[in-house]
Amino acid sequence: MKKDKTQYICQSCGYVSSKWLGRCPDCQEWNSFVEEKKVSTTSKKRNISLPSVTKISDVVYENLGDRFASDIGEFDRVLGGGIVPGELILIGGDPGIGKSTLLLQTADKLSAYNKVIYFSAEESVQQIKMRALRLNLKNMNFSVVSETNVLNIQQIIFQEKPDVVVIDSIQTVYDPELTGSAGSVGQIRSSTSIFMDLAKKNNIAVFLVGHITKDGAIAGPKVLEHMVDCVLYFEGEKNNLFRILRTIKNRFGSTNEIGVFEMRESGLIEIPNPSAYFIDDSEDNPVGTTRSIIIEGKRALLFETQALTVFSPMAMPRRVASGIDYNKLSLLIAVLDKIAGLNMRNQEVFAKLSGGLKVDDPGIDLAVTIAIASSFKNKAITQNAVFLGEVGLNGDIRPVSYLEQRLNEATRLGIDKIIIPFSVKNKINLPNVSYYKNINSVIADFF
Repeated sequence: MKKDKTQYICQSCGYVSSKWLGRCPDCQEWNSFVEEKKVSTTSKKRNISLPSVTKISDVVYENLGDRFASDIGEFDRVLGGGIVPGELILIGGDPGIGKSTLLLQTADKLSAYNKVIYFSAEESVQQIKMRALRLNLKNMNFSVVSETNVLNIQQIIFQEKPDVVVIDSIQTVYDPELTGSAGSVGQIRSSTSIFMDLAKKNNIAVFLVGHITKDGAIAGPKVLEHMVDCVLYFEGEKNNLFRILRTIKNRFGSTNEIGVFEMRESGLIEIPNPSAYFIDDSEDNPVGTTRSIIIEGKRALLFETQALTVFSPMAMPRRVASGIDYNKLSLLIAVLDKIAGLNMRNQEVFAKLSGGLKVDDPGIDLAVTIAIASSFKNKAITQNAVFLGEVGLNGDIRPVSYLEQRLNEATRLGIDKIIIPFSVKNKINLPNVSYYKNINSVIADFF
């Protein structure tokens, strides 16, 4: 009898070793190797039929690339216009962010015109029905199965021949031919390989729900993201209503797209015009509040930046950033202190973005800087002004990408005053635009 083959697999990156190692030589993680055994099965010699080699010009297309819509506009947007038959899609996000809710709503919409099976390895069919009733699903025409064995799932798919399959989640299904527990590198890789084979050979669109680690990455080996056709991340704060669906990888569309949703008791609601949700329409002009326009994917979004400065007797005052990079905030405070002459050394500074957004767009630098200055000087900025520009270490205001698209959004929203870098004066000629070379000139005009 053949002995079972033993190997050690790194649970962080999937590196395979014939012996246990304390530190992975690939990803440098400590104590990440887990023993796995491949169950050996006796197999007779068989004739292997090789696939035929065909010139691409002779391949019959058969309209397999035609997309079909989910009727959820924001979801179709991030997928590139709809779902491609045979596409393998991975959706990741924090626990409770709304991954299962989104896919349950999507399954219900698709079931109006397609055969859909929802496989749940975490809930019973009764629990799924209870959640479907809470979401007030309209069609209720898709099938549900509670199963964790990937081979049983495969057999059901062969029998039912669905158009769309949802696996919730990939970390909880297992291959009985492997000795590793569900969620291990070997199990995730094997299960994903089976679903990829099913999707490609039968033109079935397969959705996989993926858990994420404490570092924010999808749990399992990185090869998981390489195997699928599309990787989507669901982002947002649990205590905030807004959710952003972001495309990380898409073989059949652009990665420069996002979808914006609002989480309600009845499920996820699309937000086709996010700019109206990220700003406060009150007539008051609060101190320490400015507005800017960011680019998320191909969309321009208007949002508010809030800042608060408070005197601190401590030797090292606190700097707290929410939605923006902490190092970026420290840099802008240093520029205000040295270049603009504002004594920030004894000030605690708190800065946040509205709506729970997390932004790394350099175009918000000027808005954050002026918001801090507004709070420090205790003078409000008119809410009908938008600040667009990157702030350099010398206090100079530099141009940002997609400036024309940002200006179009500001004009559409009826913004009266737009502050942009002086260096683009010869390119931009609008009546409501003001040009500035550095932050000192902006502070002098507004304060």
